[in-house]
Amino acid sequence: MNQKALIGAAIGVVVAGAVTLSTLFTVHQTEQVLVVQFGKPVRVITEPGLHAKIPFIQNTISFDRRLLDFEGRSEEVILGDQRRLIVDTFTRFRIVDPLQYFQTVGFGEAAIRARLSSIVPSALRRVLGNEPLLSVLSEDRARIMAEIRQQVNAEARRFGIQVEDVRIRRADLPEENTQAILSRMQTERERVAREARAEGAEVAARIRAAAERERTVILAEAQAQADIIRGAGEQEAIRIFADAFNRDREFFAFWRSMQAYREAFGEEAQARLVLTPDSEFFRFFREIPKDVRAAEAR
Repeated sequence: MNQKALIGAAIGVVVAGAVTLSTLFTVHQTEQVLVVQFGKPVRVITEPGLHAKIPFIQNTISFDRRLLDFEGRSEEVILGDQRRLIVDTFTRFRIVDPLQYFQTVGFGEAAIRARLSSIVPSALRRVLGNEPLLSVLSEDRARIMAEIRQQVNAEARRFGIQVEDVRIRRADLPEENTQAILSRMQTERERVAREARAEGAEVAARIRAAAERERTVILAEAQAQADIIRGAGEQEAIRIFADAFNRDREFFAFWRSMQAYREAFGEEAQARLVLTPDSEFFRFFREIPKDVRAAEAR
């Protein structure tokens, strides 16, 4: 009798435990739970802690309440200036309405990722289709991404999710466009280099012209100063010769004749003179000036 009572008590404990486990459940702080009864949603539990449900009739479906990531595939987009751009994006979203999410998507994340794989590229094409390449690569990029996020969020809200951010991870030009742009950049750089060289040559020509003009002015001023000094020197020499000549004209004439004899008959003289013996040039060979005779007499 006691054995049957123990077995019954054990069965009761097991049944009670099973009922308890089927009744009580825990909601983690990173989760939100949807209680369904025969496949139909009954209530949403967002508060973490211990909760209860009808055992064996109601079930729970957990949804992550944290930020979820979605990385889209590379998309080729035509920009507003008709340039092509290959864009990689990533999206961050969270489930804010588990009931609506369950009714429109289901309970898995794969379905919402499939929806986002069409929503994000569509918004990306709509927005970037009105923007030039320079805007995408400039400070306007933040404004463009905010507009894309707004459009994606407007479409994704009907699935019970909220899009927190959409970012362009990478934006590349197609290979054929890259080569064309590189060629244009090289041509532009060469044009700028030619302009810089031309401007440099022009500046150099101006500097050389100014230096040549300054050199000419300096040489002219120096030549004028030299002519003035030379003229003054010649004037002084003439004055000295005149004073010497006026002091003793006969001796000056003799001295000048001696200078002429030295130049005409010196060792380095190459000239030949054909003169008569009584020529005035040989006057001092025939007679000695009085001053010279007086000097010899002393």
